[in-house]
Amino acid sequence: MKLNPYLNFEGNCEEAINFYADVLDGEIKMLMRFSEAPPGEFKTEDSWKDKVMHATLEFGDGNTILFSDHVHSGFSQGNNAHMSLKIGDDETAEKIYNSLAEGGAQTMPFSEVFWGGKFGMLTDKLGEHWMVSTSH
Repeated sequence: MKLNPYLNFEGNCEEAINFYADVLDGEIKMLMRFSEAPPGEFKTEDSWKDKVMHATLEFGDGNTILFSDHVHSGFSQGNNAHMSLKIGDDETAEKIYNSLAEGGAQTMPFSEVFWGGKFGMLTDKLGEHWMVSTSH
C-alpha cells in the first residue's frame, strides 16, 4: 500500500506542478485539462477549460503526487495537510527544503532534531505545508 497525496489548487495548478517538478527533479507523467473531458462530464466555466483536471508528478524512488484545480466552492488552500519528505542525505534534503522555502515562510528551520537527523517545516510560496527530514 502506498499513500499518494493529492493537492488541489484554485486555478494555479499548472504553476504548482511545474514548480514541484523542478524542485524535486520530477517528471510530469500526465496532465489533463478540463477541456479534454468528455462533453457533459464536468460543468465548468469557459475560463476554466484550460485549467488542470488531473495531473501526476513522479519523482525520486517511486514517489507520486497527484494534482488538480479545484472547481467547487469552499476551497481552502493548503490548510488540511502537510507533505512529508524523508530524504536519505542531509545535503539533498537541505537543498530541497531551501528551494521549497523560497518565497514562502519557514515554520521550523531545517536543523538537527532530538529524535535524530535533521528536520524542518515550511509553507511554500503556493500555500502548501511541508515537512522535510533525514534520519541518522
